[in-house]
Amino acid sequence: MRHPVPRPRPLTLTAALAVALPAFAAQAQETSGEPLVLKPAKQLHQARREGTRPAMALSADRITSILDQTSTAEGDVQLRYGNMLLKSKTLNYDYPRDLATAEGDVELHQNGAVLRGPKLELFVDRFEGQLESPTYFFATTGGSGSAKALHFLGDQRMRADDATYSTCPVSEAGERKRDWELVTSSLKLDFDTGEGVATNAVVRFLGVPILAAPSLSFPLGDQPKSGFLPPNVNVDNRSGFEYGQPFYWSIAPNRDATISPFIMTRRGAGVDSEFRYLEPGHRGTVSYALLPHDRVTGRSRWDLRLKNSGDITPDWRYDVNTERVSDNDYWKDMRNRMDSQTPRLLSTDLRTQRDFNFNWGDLQTYARVQHWQPLQVQETQDQFLAPYQRSPQIGMRLQTGADESVLAGYLPTGRRARLEGGVEVEYNRFDLPGGKLGTQTQTGERVHLLGHVSLPMSGAAWWLIPKLSLNSASYKVDEPLDASGRRSISRSIPTFSIDHGWILERNTTLFGQAMRQTLEPRVLYVNTPFRDQSAMPNFDSAPRDYNFDSVFAENQFSGVDRVSDAHMIAFGATTRWIEDERGEEQLRLGMVQRYLLRNQRITPDGTPQTHRLSDVVLLASAHLNQAWWTDSTLQLNSSDGTVERTVLRLRYSPGPFRTVSASYRLARGQSEQVELAWQWPLFGPDRKAISGGAGCAGAWYGAGRLQYSMRDKRFTDSVIGAEYDSGCWILRIGAERQATGRAETNTRLILQLELVGLSPLGSNALKVLRDNIPGYRSLSSERSAFGTYD
Repeated sequence: MRHPVPRPRPLTLTAALAVALPAFAAQAQETSGEPLVLKPAKQLHQARREGTRPAMALSADRITSILDQTSTAEGDVQLRYGNMLLKSKTLNYDYPRDLATAEGDVELHQNGAVLRGPKLELFVDRFEGQLESPTYFFATTGGSGSAKALHFLGDQRMRADDATYSTCPVSEAGERKRDWELVTSSLKLDFDTGEGVATNAVVRFLGVPILAAPSLSFPLGDQPKSGFLPPNVNVDNRSGFEYGQPFYWSIAPNRDATISPFIMTRRGAGVDSEFRYLEPGHRGTVSYALLPHDRVTGRSRWDLRLKNSGDITPDWRYDVNTERVSDNDYWKDMRNRMDSQTPRLLSTDLRTQRDFNFNWGDLQTYARVQHWQPLQVQETQDQFLAPYQRSPQIGMRLQTGADESVLAGYLPTGRRARLEGGVEVEYNRFDLPGGKLGTQTQTGERVHLLGHVSLPMSGAAWWLIPKLSLNSASYKVDEPLDASGRRSISRSIPTFSIDHGWILERNTTLFGQAMRQTLEPRVLYVNTPFRDQSAMPNFDSAPRDYNFDSVFAENQFSGVDRVSDAHMIAFGATTRWIEDERGEEQLRLGMVQRYLLRNQRITPDGTPQTHRLSDVVLLASAHLNQAWWTDSTLQLNSSDGTVERTVLRLRYSPGPFRTVSASYRLARGQSEQVELAWQWPLFGPDRKAISGGAGCAGAWYGAGRLQYSMRDKRFTDSVIGAEYDSGCWILRIGAERQATGRAETNTRLILQLELVGLSPLGSNALKVLRDNIPGYRSLSSERSAFGTYD
């Protein structure tokens, strides 16, 4: 039954009068989830027509008003203005001054923040006023704190006196202490400029001051702020103890720099620097690390890195990527300052590329200069052959294809085909970095042409691709090729291939579960005639890794300079079991092999291949439930059945922060290695779902990776550590060991304290664990904000 709602009196609203709630009250019910309750309510003023000022509305158990003068609300008071919600026991609103005075359990909600205190005076529209003895909570960071007073200086600015901040809960003991806390005499927040400034700031950890500064500043949100970053601390056996103090300089919204003076107890003082820019169409980073005088080596040490890319026009782009160091031992002594994934071979790569699109295909032109800095050691057995440098490389690629409709009249119904073709023409000048080493003696020029034409055809469950290719190259070298003194040579080698495969499916079961099983056979026929290439230089060709995919490669060499003669058939099949419900692959088995129709004379090891059957490669992987995962590959010699190469991997991951993986790798005559990696709870509260649960009870986790060379009988690159997660701070400790030679290692201690919601202090242990442990997950639920201090 619906009751009529009487009209309220014009001046005084009491609990005895039932009134209709305005639209804002219904909206509040939807967002808060609270039951809808009819209360006395008053629209204090309407929104202006131009929409510059939102409506203000007041509801309470009792509201008494004097027309255009004051309104007094008592009992469950709620004042709404825009996205602000103010709750209290009593509230007085002064119309002429636009001043709201609230007392008794004052609670203010705005922009995800909840502020509480005993008394609030607020000029509502200007959002200026003061909240006495406030406590506050910020939903975006999960942090909270208290202050003597909180001053509102506008919609985007505020100041807190004698303020504290922490993401830790208050301990349940009698004293209101937190594990870590930021204490400051004054905290200013300016959301317009994205800047927060804490005066006389001290960070206390377990009651001990660990960081202090007259002024500590930090960014609000994603907007950067100039100032000092938390210090970097490293300890290793080659450089001793290192302390670095980074300073972040926000030059402009699209430019910044970081300057980090550091000191090493064994080597001396230096500076790390990084400049970043982001311009319309151009972006990049310039990094430079300098140690002016290394007390150990007696010379200057440096590392320079450039990463830049951009668009000259919408379809014409460039890239510059280089790293150079001062000496051959830099990778041993200061590897943590290097960015290259191959620290003993540093690249300088400058390239530009322009694309053209036409109705009949795509044309790409490019130019490149690629140089290398090989970092050689004194021991001859540890030296390596550096790649050739390209000075320069200039080329053009063309890809084209006829539409399917051109061939539609020649194909059965339901069949598809497309005539495709491509050609690459390229000039290279090859030089050797740092002079000639070992068997590398030849330098010179090469012009090559790679072309192909194919007719891919396919149906619902099959494909057939006949293809004709050409590899043609002409050389002009600096040293004579033979006793006759000739310095020019050329050759052209055609290849014909047919690639054919099927994808068959059926419904089945596996361990009682409904599955879809596939059978995917594939056959590749290749015919490449023999051309003598013994007198020709080899600038960029290397044997392909023999694996499940490369078995179906037409050429057993990468690059241009070597083309293997072949009259062979590569064949194999893969079968997969796929779960119907989630579409996840549960099991995969495969086998591939080659059969030679004639002897092969150009081979990766230089020995003619007369045995008809090549090594067989077997593959198996299984993911039978959410916790266990394994895969393996095995290469067997078809002559005697010996294992030439194998990789075995096993991982157990029953849940978040729980993973153990083991692997075994063998390359006969080259290496044999085992590896164990893990992240696992040691003891403490069970936190399977998320990190940093309620409270700071604390839990210990172990993490690490051990690599052991069975051939050298020693541990190589390894890391072992432990993490303590209190919920609001995380401590990481451990040691990292890197091999720098057959009898040399660099051992580095890692120590990091991460104050969740504020900043990590110490060495970058988190990056070390992420880079080394498969399946590792950070214990912090979200990335901390990086504070700066002045």
